Amino acid sequence: MAKAEGKQFDYLDQSHIKSNFLETFPFESPEQYILTETQEFSAVCPFSGLPDFAYLKIEYFPSGGKCIELKSLKYYIISFRQVGIFQEEATKRIYNDLSKVLAVNELRVTTVYNTRGGFDTTCIEGDLQNEPASGGCGC
Repeated sequence: MAKAEGKQFDYLDQSHIKSNFLETFPFESPEQYILTETQEFSAVCPFSGLPDFAYLKIEYFPSGGKCIELKSLKYYIISFRQVGIFQEEATKRIYNDLSKVLAVNELRVTTVYNTRGGFDTTCIEGDLQNEPASGGCGC
C-alpha cells in the first residue's frame, strides 16, 4: 500500500481493540428499540496515521435478552483511539463485536466520519427489520 506524503505517525494494530471490555446485563423486552450514540468515536487512519473522528450510532432490539452496559461500551470505544483501522473496517468490527455479546438478530451500527480531504463518509453495517416508528435519530 502507498504511504501518505509528509509526516507519518505511529499507531497500534487491531489486537489492541478491547472487545473483552464489553459487558451486558439481562433485559427482557424484545420489542423495545434501543439507540445509543456518541460524538466521541475516534481511531487512526492506517494510511496517514492521522486521527479519524466520527459520530457513532448503535441501534438494536434486545431480542437476545441482554443490553449493552454503557460504561463498558465507553471503555471499548476508547480502545480504538490509538488503533490504525480503516473507517469501513471499524464499523464492521464494532458490529461484529456487539453481535457476539448481545446475540441479537437486529443490530445496526452507523459511523458518520468528519470530512476528510473533501469527502464525507458514512458507513452502515447490519439491518433492522422492524424500523422504529420515528425512524430513529437522523444523522
